[in-house]
Amino acid sequence: MAAQSAIGKLHFGGIMATRYGLALNLLSIGRLKFEAYEVENIHPLVVSSPLLRKPLEGLGEKKLARAIGLTEIAIGGMVSTGRWAPKVSAAGSLLAAGVFAVTLSFLVTTPEAWQEGSREPKLSPAGQFLIKDLVLLGASLVTAAESLSNIRRP
Repeated sequence: MAAQSAIGKLHFGGIMATRYGLALNLLSIGRLKFEAYEVENIHPLVVSSPLLRKPLEGLGEKKLARAIGLTEIAIGGMVSTGRWAPKVSAAGSLLAAGVFAVTLSFLVTTPEAWQEGSREPKLSPAGQFLIKDLVLLGASLVTAAESLSNIRRP
């Protein structure tokens, strides 16, 4: 019985760390999109992405970065609502999963994500930066599932 209680507390702690870590990442990364150096940092990613080609043409790099930043900040806020607003949190978590799926697509569309001249595929520093989004994608799915399980059904 004590083991089950400890496991339950461990699970709860893990979910809380995952939810608020995910929200903090989204809020922090979103905030950075308003900095000039971050616009430069994401340049190789957005210019080579078929998914962002039209928004880039319509908005330009600076406005696109800010739109992405506002989106990440809004999603981070949604994720953080957790047990208080599980429907909002679930929607935010699913939107976050979409954000991280898009950023993971940069591994395929960005030539700078891979080291050149290697016999086998090796991630470059840019690719190493992107691969962490696989964990964030998983965290998004876990928090979505947890939030959906907390929705009270009539």
